[in-house]
Amino acid sequence: QNQARNAILFLYRNVLQQDLGWLGDVTRAKQSARLPVVLTQAEVQSVLTRLDGQYWVMASPLYGSGLRLMECLRLRVKDLEFTSRELVVRDGKGAKDRLTMLPEKLIPPLQRQLERVRAVHQQDLQEGFAAVYLPDALERKYVHANREWGRQYVFPAERRSIDPRSGVERRHHVGETALQQAVRNAVRQAGVDKPASCHTLRHSFATRLLTNGYDTVQQLLGHQDVRTTMIYTHVLNRGGKGVGSPLDDL
Repeated sequence: QNQARNAILFLYRNVLQQDLGWLGDVTRAKQSARLPVVLTQAEVQSVLTRLDGQYWVMASPLYGSGLRLMECLRLRVKDLEFTSRELVVRDGKGAKDRLTMLPEKLIPPLQRQLERVRAVHQQDLQEGFAAVYLPDALERKYVHANREWGRQYVFPAERRSIDPRSGVERRHHVGETALQQAVRNAVRQAGVDKPASCHTLRHSFATRLLTNGYDTVQQLLGHQDVRTTMIYTHVLNRGGKGVGSPLDDL
């Protein structure tokens, strides 16, 4: 219903350039309020231990840093701040950048991953195919930036492919379906009877921080509205503000 309403508004305002004032009085359909699926620490550990190699390294920031799936796959080398133990998410949801934590347990595996990526990058340089995708504005402003080491993807694809936007052969990041399938297989092998996915690891990250009493969850998750973050307090059964009842302390 909402999609049809927005399509009609777009048609009249942007194509026909006519005012359709009466449509503003049409009631919008309310979205169903559903609680996110959350895994316990034991379930997360059981799932992660069933992921091998690069899939473990890719899935771990979803739970350890609260990344969305594509935010993880689009990480560049320069986004990893090992000294300050921070991870920079660039152009996240809402086209916003943010900082989140980089777990200490992830530093050695990520450093080994970068060693492998550097070898692939050097090979691509020798073969003349090391230009990674950059947004149009950056590619025009910094002509040679797409070959820099810091701009390379942390999780590059195994093979180069033709970029349909430019027709240039280059190495893109790993496709999202590969990690999604690996996580689904790990959930099934772990015997977790919940409809868990990659995004479930992000939900579990937020819930765990709230359980530990941290109040910076909104910033770490990149939520624009605090009401989006507050849904996790309902998962914890702690009420709208995440505050425990005095009766429970007796």
